[in-house]
Amino acid sequence: MPVPCSAKCGKNAVLKRPKTGDTLCKECFFWAFETEIHKTITTGNLFQPGDVVAVAASGGKDSTVLAYVLKLLNRRYNYGLKLLLLSVDEGITGYRDDSLETVKQNRDDYEMPLTILSYKDLYGWTMDEIVKQIGRKNNCTFCGVFRRQALDRGAAMLKVNTVATGHNADDLAETILMNVLRGDIARLQRCTAIVTSGEGTIPRVKPLKYTYEKEIVMYAYFKRLVYFSTECVFAPNAYRGHARTFLKDLEKIRPSVIMDILHSGEKLSIREGTKLPTRGTCTRCGFVSSQPVCKACVLLEGLNSGLPKLGIGKSSKVNRLRNEAVDF
Repeated sequence: MPVPCSAKCGKNAVLKRPKTGDTLCKECFFWAFETEIHKTITTGNLFQPGDVVAVAASGGKDSTVLAYVLKLLNRRYNYGLKLLLLSVDEGITGYRDDSLETVKQNRDDYEMPLTILSYKDLYGWTMDEIVKQIGRKNNCTFCGVFRRQALDRGAAMLKVNTVATGHNADDLAETILMNVLRGDIARLQRCTAIVTSGEGTIPRVKPLKYTYEKEIVMYAYFKRLVYFSTECVFAPNAYRGHARTFLKDLEKIRPSVIMDILHSGEKLSIREGTKLPTRGTCTRCGFVSSQPVCKACVLLEGLNSGLPKLGIGKSSKVNRLRNEAVDF
């Protein structure tokens, strides 16, 4: 039996929103989805008229929907933004080479300039080469650190005002869980921020911060957007995967758990007097770091010196290994 649209537009519903439980027709779902992202942008004061915004594009559902919606909202509400796509080629055969073809399709469909930076050009290594050295246990550490800095490098090169990433509510809830489990209070304090930046770095914003992953998939499906959905070949061993599985199990019991964790993370406070790392700039590359030498430079040093595990673990361990290498 047909279910009427909760918005009382007179049409039959085609979906039930995981976020609110409302039953909506396609048109009302599109409007609700887009309006909520617009509210996130305006409430968070993410952009200013005239800003040049780089959309971090991977070809996946999140960045594809983000690029599409930002273009739509920019026109609908006259944001006055210049939008472009910025992609990072990690050098993962059978994954990133295929996803970049989707990014190029997004470039053509949305008429946005595209810039692609590669690990090979930036660091002299591809992820395929790194995995041969480090194995599959800690490869995501290298990839995550290098990708974050690669986006900073690309943003600086393009002279943009801000970088928009496709992090959604599910991503942030997973990150909060990971930081709680690791006891990483410094990252826990930063991970829920809708705007993140460090000294001398270009701000990053999260327009999809309060958007459920399931609704992003539904929006892309009903809009018939082209996106890449294959999982990274190196991802099955990632720590995030265990947090994601745990979160999905919780969601089956309590559908609101994603937003509950997100709001809890926002409200968590650090005890007064707790010493936190001071974010500055790396003495080698000049990009943001809480240590004299940033994680990317330490990891790269390890690869180039034949000590691929040099940057894995705590700073004290890293410094000891570096000293031992020098003494040897």
